[in-house]
Amino acid sequence: MRMFVGLDVSSFDMKVCVLDQEGDQLSAFTVSNDLPGAEVLKERLLELLADIEVDILKIGLESTSVYSFHPSMFLHNDDDLKPYGSQVFVINPKQIANFKKSYPDMNKTDEIDAFVIADYMRFGRNQMSVVKESQYMALQQLTRSRYHLTKAMTKEKQHFLQHLEYKCNTFSKEVDSSVFGHAMMELFLEKYSLDELAQLPLEDLTRFLQEKGRNRFPDPEAVATSIQKAVRSSYRLDKVVEDSIDVLLGTSIELIRSFQKQIEAIDQSITRIMKGLTQTLESIPGIGPVFAAGIIAELGQIDRFPDETKIAKYAGLYWRKHQSGRFTAEDTSLTRQGNHYLRYYLVEAANSVRRQIPEYQVFYQKKYQEVPKHQHKRALVLTARKLVRLVDALLRKNQLFTPERGVNL
Repeated sequence: MRMFVGLDVSSFDMKVCVLDQEGDQLSAFTVSNDLPGAEVLKERLLELLADIEVDILKIGLESTSVYSFHPSMFLHNDDDLKPYGSQVFVINPKQIANFKKSYPDMNKTDEIDAFVIADYMRFGRNQMSVVKESQYMALQQLTRSRYHLTKAMTKEKQHFLQHLEYKCNTFSKEVDSSVFGHAMMELFLEKYSLDELAQLPLEDLTRFLQEKGRNRFPDPEAVATSIQKAVRSSYRLDKVVEDSIDVLLGTSIELIRSFQKQIEAIDQSITRIMKGLTQTLESIPGIGPVFAAGIIAELGQIDRFPDETKIAKYAGLYWRKHQSGRFTAEDTSLTRQGNHYLRYYLVEAANSVRRQIPEYQVFYQKKYQEVPKHQHKRALVLTARKLVRLVDALLRKNQLFTPERGVNL
């Protein structure tokens, strides 16, 4: 016999509904959303299981961020429930909302929502996501935090460049060196006025760049010359305005360096977890530790997905068909649903892979030339969809990438 448990989870409590395989309600109750409440939930389920011969126990709850995380992990890892074939599924709330539309005149209450989740589990026709193992969950928290820190740092760099344009409007045009290098950052932290930089002896500026750049400039004197050229050709600001811009530049520099330090710390933790996971994605040219960790973190155990088409759908790399009678639309848009973190890492990885593997570059160019607009975006997303097949094959078979095999693994 099969038993289905629906949980409607909030920050305060969990509404529980238990159905049998015929859809009959066996029990309904409420527990608090904390460790004591989860223990009560488990004991109530074990009491039911003691009176019924159950070989499959499916527990479902909507993906509601931190509210669903703890109960899902508690139930997934509980050894007392495993003998009954327990599986815990985290379900997209949109799927539950769409499924609920099949019930006419149903009210919106937490108890009813728990019943709908349990009934959805009973039908089980749509894709559901099995809870990941703890190491994948830990990796996911790290990679997502890294993603947000990287986005924040990129935004702060844009602010820095905007402020730099006020202070020295020809700097980016004249100076052929990274604005965000250590030496340049130290130069801006010194808060020199443009006139002070213009009058600074060239050898002093060259020496400053050499010391702060740790001798990494191939020709520090040429860089110093270009800086002074930019300074002399830029507009002058009122001292009050220039002082305020210097403060903003210094603040941006401190923020950027703080982001870089935090990202380095997260990278070290990601590396430690990745060493304990079996994965072969880094054997693909163009996929390094960052892309591999991001993809692995979002996928979790590869056997959560029956095949690569489910991975593509989970990532939102698919297009809805628009067909009516004999008409079939040729121009359809990419779905807005799916795991946007996984989609991001797959698309970025595809952009890197196409530069390293000729087969992917040829595929990208072919798709690029097929349409007159949105060429790069469309071609890149289609290349990412192609990459999904390779990722699935390598992880599922635990094989290294070889150019001869390509995607035919």
